[in-house]
Amino acid sequence: MKKLICLALFAIAACSTCAPYAAAQSDSMFRGNLEHTGIYSGSAPSQLKVKWKFHTDGPVLSSPIVSGGLVFVGSSDNFLYALDSTTGGLKWKFKTESRVTSSPAVDQGTVYFLSYDSNFYAVAADTGTLKWKFKTAGEHRFSARHLHGAAPDTELMPDPFDYYLSSPAVWNGTVYFGSGDGNVYALDARAGSLKWKFHTNDVVHASPAISDGTLFIGSWDSYMYALDATTGKERWHFKTGEDHEIHNQQGIQASAAVADKTVYFGCRDSNFYAVDAVTGKQKWSLNNKGSWVIGSAALQDGKVYVATSDSGMFYALDAKTGAQLFSLDFKKWPMFSSPAIVGNNLYIGSHIGKLYTIDMQSHQLSAFETDGFKQSGSTYIKPDGTPNYEAAFPDFFYDGVIVGIYKMFAMGQILSSPAIDQQTIFVGSTDGNVYALN
Repeated sequence: MKKLICLALFAIAACSTCAPYAAAQSDSMFRGNLEHTGIYSGSAPSQLKVKWKFHTDGPVLSSPIVSGGLVFVGSSDNFLYALDSTTGGLKWKFKTESRVTSSPAVDQGTVYFLSYDSNFYAVAADTGTLKWKFKTAGEHRFSARHLHGAAPDTELMPDPFDYYLSSPAVWNGTVYFGSGDGNVYALDARAGSLKWKFHTNDVVHASPAISDGTLFIGSWDSYMYALDATTGKERWHFKTGEDHEIHNQQGIQASAAVADKTVYFGCRDSNFYAVDAVTGKQKWSLNNKGSWVIGSAALQDGKVYVATSDSGMFYALDAKTGAQLFSLDFKKWPMFSSPAIVGNNLYIGSHIGKLYTIDMQSHQLSAFETDGFKQSGSTYIKPDGTPNYEAAFPDFFYDGVIVGIYKMFAMGQILSSPAIDQQTIFVGSTDGNVYALN
């Protein structure tokens, strides 16, 4: 994880029925729209209860997309699911050959998503029938030696916190996504043929945001790129930090959000950036003192809402200046989930196994607890409410890190980002459930 947890763990080591499918809107994609602002229309309650839940056979890291009365979501059990949004009943499921941690996009009756089997899929939204698939040059996670300070020092290690695949965006008959092969792809949405690709120097698992004909996407090569969405030509790139020792404080895993000609994005160099969308020049940045920013920001009414990793902080910032408006402390529980806003409420998931509701006027909190939290949460929470990593991680040998991560998955962590439709919140959990809450 990021440096604070790495140091702590290093110390441990040293010692089937559904309503007919309706035409999808073009904004049925990750974060609710092409700009990834995380804003949803309508309303939703503060105190959440289970409307229905659907269990898959693997952690659900994918974020649900709601369109035409169906919920589309991927699971680490290798399937993409289509569920009735009202009842949770299974409409269909589509099998791939590996984990589906990409969040789908729906457009013109087609669902688009990426699998760890290195294929990008287009399937019929009403039946789950394959329309076409596109083979990338090979999906893989970010890798480095002595990653996060784990042993053995010279071993090349895939990053166990590189959880997500790029989630596609659809615009003007083209579907866009990034890949672990280092490319950003633009495919014809109907035929699956390649329109263009842009090569970066490392893994691209961030999701593309599009505004005013420009595509914004970050890479693990430390750059945020602005590309002409029609041609793929680079307009500018913005450099973030590097970490040549343990490769902990580097890489753009977060997806950009765009508003008022400004690109907002977090980075594993522990900064959150505001960059001019036209020139690529930095406007301001927030330093999080060693803590990553993995989730996308939510943008509304001149304010930016963003959460951090191991420091477990939530910030409301002035969008123009970066000045802090208020903050909430979540007792060092990381938040990789991206916030979603409807009305006066903001919803965000946490590694503690809770979906929080934040009243943005009073700053009061309420929380929904996953099944995993109820069953296993107490094992991994210290009396002061902070994470009990010692109970999960046997040591900081690389294998021990993997063991610890999966032990804590049992808490029902919410790494998925919530989506909102018809006064209902939809979100996935590492306990294998997709939850519908209202």
